[in-house]
Amino acid sequence: MTRIAYAQAAPGAFDYLNSLIVPTMLIIGIMYFLMIRPQQKRLKDHQAMVAAVRRGDTVVTSGGIIGKVTKVKDDGEIEVEIAENTRVRVIRGTVAEVRVKGEPVKESA
Repeated sequence: MTRIAYAQAAPGAFDYLNSLIVPTMLIIGIMYFLMIRPQQKRLKDHQAMVAAVRRGDTVVTSGGIIGKVTKVKDDGEIEVEIAENTRVRVIRGTVAEVRVKGEPVKESA
């Protein structure tokens, strides 16, 4: 009885490359949809909330201070009243939450 040996081709470089690229691209795609995209949405929502802060709103800063906005400045600061006759200046970006919306500013004629 004669044994016949069949030669098998060695895997090429393209097979190794394919076995690395496809899983890597899948991992990057999954990371984008599960981590990066929701974070970008939260950042966009926070920026819109901070831009919409106006006088009379009750806000919570990232430091935990709760107060009422008394003045909104164009240079990125807001003035928050944390107690009667006690006002602090806060940078807009540190506002973590707007709890109660105030009434719009009445324009005097």
